[in-house]
Amino acid sequence: MTAELTGQAAVDHLLSLLDLDRVGEHRFRGLSSPGPQRVFGGQVASQALVAAARTVDPARAVHSLHGYFVRPGDSNQPIDFVVENIRDGRSFSVRRCVAQQDGQTIFFMSASFHRHEEGLDHHEPPPQVPPPEELPTMAEQLSRYPQRAALLSWGAIRAIDVRYVGKPGWVAPGDRPATPRQPVWMRIAGRLPDDPVLHACLLAYASDLTLLDSVLSVHGEVWGSGGFGGASLDHAMWFHRPFRADEWFLYDCWSPSASGARGLATGRMFSRDGRHIATAVQEGQLRRITRRPDSTWPGVA
Repeated sequence: MTAELTGQAAVDHLLSLLDLDRVGEHRFRGLSSPGPQRVFGGQVASQALVAAARTVDPARAVHSLHGYFVRPGDSNQPIDFVVENIRDGRSFSVRRCVAQQDGQTIFFMSASFHRHEEGLDHHEPPPQVPPPEELPTMAEQLSRYPQRAALLSWGAIRAIDVRYVGKPGWVAPGDRPATPRQPVWMRIAGRLPDDPVLHACLLAYASDLTLLDSVLSVHGEVWGSGGFGGASLDHAMWFHRPFRADEWFLYDCWSPSASGARGLATGRMFSRDGRHIATAVQEGQLRRITRRPDSTWPGVA
């Protein structure tokens, strides 16, 4: 994505990445924003979900996905997605999707889709945090850290309005207090079509953006030089209630455990009116950086 794309233009570019080409009955092909960075994990996961959803009855909405990041993806090469129909039952449909480059698997995912049914309904309330309008934008936060200004040219940041309640993981070493939770307000930074599949795919995209950062937050650590480098290893997500990804949602993340150079992170997403709309869980690799430049960011496949 070029640096001048902002707001709706950035969102439209992201939507174009999710508009996969059908190259066979159960085969699809997608592109990435060209550049030196490895493919963002949220991108390949959301594209895999698009591919899987295109083989399912539209009356059945995705309710869960489970994926593994196997190899780094090359952002300058197309990605092929092969979908396997595992089962179509009376209420559920299950698909397996494999993402490949040069004949090698970079990501694979299982996803389950469910027709709407009425049943029990309860959820815990969201945490009490300031509203997004009272929090600084990413550009305002980054103005204090010019060495991280390159983050503003990253497509994921331009397409998503992100407002941290506390300190983000890309501040300078020593500037981040240790906190057990990391709540973040998010919304897609433009208007989306009403297609619920797109909203689910973009929520999956956004879910990979800050989740692993909650592991570092526990220790007051940061990404990049003087801190840690990381990569997503796997990702699971459950969709609980209807939502719009282009309206504010609170992503409340925390880490119950870290050991062996791996960290586990959990996040709950709440709509602005307090409904629990989704849950994500991810394990990531975390290694302290000794010589690498100040450019590492989590969530790359």
